[in-house]
Amino acid sequence: MQRIWMTIGAVLTMLAVAIGAFGAHMLKERIGADAIAVYETGVQYHMIHALALLIVGLTAGQLGASSKLKWAARLLFIGIIVFSGSLYVLSITGIKVLGAITPIGGVAFIAGWLFFAADVWQRGNNRS
Repeated sequence: MQRIWMTIGAVLTMLAVAIGAFGAHMLKERIGADAIAVYETGVQYHMIHALALLIVGLTAGQLGASSKLKWAARLLFIGIIVFSGSLYVLSITGIKVLGAITPIGGVAFIAGWLFFAADVWQRGNNRS
């Protein structure tokens, strides 16, 4: 679990940098200020949650894999795809209906963090 999610996290952080650079250099002059703000929000959440995948992987390496950590990683990954992906496409295409699926990615982020917190809390209680 550790190697898989750390690899995915590293690739996703690289993609966040590349997608952010693309927006800054290629899109800034082509889409409006509101659309670029939406795009940048997608990049910000993408990067934060890709780094979170690295943290989940490191935690699995330190504490061992668990079903809660696996769900945390899956949900953070899904959140990046749905939340950030919908914001990228929305900002570039202007397809407003995509704004309706963005919150699904936000819920995935929240659930992923909850699974992570529950796992770490439970393991801490088992040690004391």
